[in-house]
Amino acid sequence: MKGIPVTNTENKKTNNFPVVAIGASAGGIEAITELLKNLHPETGMSFIYIQHLDPDRESMLTQILSRVTEMPVQEAKEKMKVKPNHLYIIPPNREMTLIGGDLRLTPRPARPQNHLPINHFFISLAENYQEKAIGVLLSGNAPDGSAGLKAIKAAGGISFAQDSTAKFPGMPVNAVAEEAVDLVLSPKQIAQELEKLALQQEKYQTALHELNDEMIGDRDEYLLSILSQIRRLTGVDFSHYKINTIKRRIVRRMILQKMDSLKEYAQYLKHHSNETNQLYQDLLINVTDFFRDEEKVINNEEYNTIIYR
Repeated sequence: MKGIPVTNTENKKTNNFPVVAIGASAGGIEAITELLKNLHPETGMSFIYIQHLDPDRESMLTQILSRVTEMPVQEAKEKMKVKPNHLYIIPPNREMTLIGGDLRLTPRPARPQNHLPINHFFISLAENYQEKAIGVLLSGNAPDGSAGLKAIKAAGGISFAQDSTAKFPGMPVNAVAEEAVDLVLSPKQIAQELEKLALQQEKYQTALHELNDEMIGDRDEYLLSILSQIRRLTGVDFSHYKINTIKRRIVRRMILQKMDSLKEYAQYLKHHSNETNQLYQDLLINVTDFFRDEEKVINNEEYNTIIYR
């Protein structure tokens, strides 16, 4: 495996590096082991593993996963600050969130209340890390993970689900059916894509910063071409929507397609209607189920769609 240049991320500010949340249930050990074996230990990202655990048994996950990665592996503790190039494991009988760069632990809800620790963590990650949030859903049959991946995708992050290699496919298959997933891959391929995303993060964040500075004009010919192609395919005119939101969604799709320029992406859409439809779906993501801050949501009654800004 080719090495990734080590970056000096330890001293960067909170939220200034991507956080990868990995959720799994039955069959998850095999999947996360395969992912970690194929992942470079110095990506500059922080990794959090959330697996459904027996609340009455001590977890051996920290010891097991320490054998398959060179990253430091720690069971999460209350107010533990996450660092790049580290892997953190949820403890048994707890739910976990990530707030302001700190892991926060609460007791697992008593039965018969639903226990959905993957959704719970993914949604907090989306709310706090937005475009720096990455969600991965691996093997499992529990009704967990789809809503969390939707939240990550809505916030501008990137979502993965395990493909047919999942020993128990219920969770990833459901997430795909819910259109919550950007890429469906094997654990090895997910590791490879995460490394590519690590190398692209600086470019991605620079592009988003430039959008805020109006470096892509609101009347840019390629931006207008993209909107025209969406309208031609779907009949929906996005020209009256929050333009910076649209630009951020486009940049997100460009990163997924590994493209450097708006011109290249606009030309790609002309020959790939499926990608045009994917961008359209991204623009229609409804985030009111995930975030309580109503000021972050715009409601355009003309097209009855809600977009995260």
